[in-house]
Amino acid sequence: MVISRSRPGLERFEAHALGRPYHAALVDLRGRSDPHGHQDYCEVMVVLDGDGSQDLGPGVADRVQSLRAGDVIFLRTFDPQTGRDQHAISGPVRFYNIAFPAGRWRSFAELAGVGPDWYTAERPPHRRLPESGLAAAESVCAAALERFRAGPRPLDLIRFWTDLIPLLGLDPAPGTGPPSGTPDWLADACAAMRRETNLRGGVPRLLELARVSPAHLARSMRRYYDTTATAYVSDLRLEQAATLLTTTMRPVAEIADACGFASPAYFTRRFQAAHGMAPRDFRRAAQHAFVPRRGG
Repeated sequence: MVISRSRPGLERFEAHALGRPYHAALVDLRGRSDPHGHQDYCEVMVVLDGDGSQDLGPGVADRVQSLRAGDVIFLRTFDPQTGRDQHAISGPVRFYNIAFPAGRWRSFAELAGVGPDWYTAERPPHRRLPESGLAAAESVCAAALERFRAGPRPLDLIRFWTDLIPLLGLDPAPGTGPPSGTPDWLADACAAMRRETNLRGGVPRLLELARVSPAHLARSMRRYYDTTATAYVSDLRLEQAATLLTTTMRPVAEIADACGFASPAYFTRRFQAAHGMAPRDFRRAAQHAFVPRRGG
């Protein structure tokens, strides 16, 4: 995996996913991995067997965590202010490793109502499954790895999440909304950003709505949404664009402008990277998905 030059010790998703919606591997570690953090992605580890450990870094109390069969650990993006969610793994330990973009996970978790500790806990969220639960989790990960090797689709990543979450006792809670504990000013500002008139204004408009300093907004976005203001607005723009492509016949160039992209060409590049297809192809696929096939 390539180390980011912008922040030594931080790994970038695209350096090893190469345009795919997630990365999956079955790892048999005998030695020790280099200490590192994740710049823009999250990672699920499902431990199958071994007697290993995970060092969570100097900023965490009781920093060394044992790794045994049945352990499921969720690593979030690295927090440079607190040092949260860096790690180094020591074997012998065998585990599945499933990595995916932090923005996609955040959007899914908010929609599904996944518990707030997956955003704000000091230590990486950790569950220990019973033997039956481990067998089920192993099957879920094996299927994700098989799909990854065959050429994964974004739908395969959603399938992995929806299959794994009930095994961890994280069934979606009633209702949706911002992460628990989010201050009203931030929740209201983020909700208002979904309107096209605000979305076009980007991060400067989010700052106006929040009525706080750039530094305070940056800290709060990281704490409560586990992302940056820039990444949050970018994800909202792509989400709105996908909605408009599937629910209207507005021209692609008009949609790009409505969602705040600098040009149709830039919009196409970003959309292709996020969805694996150009906007026009995405619209065509969505339209055909709801047309019943004729019997032969």
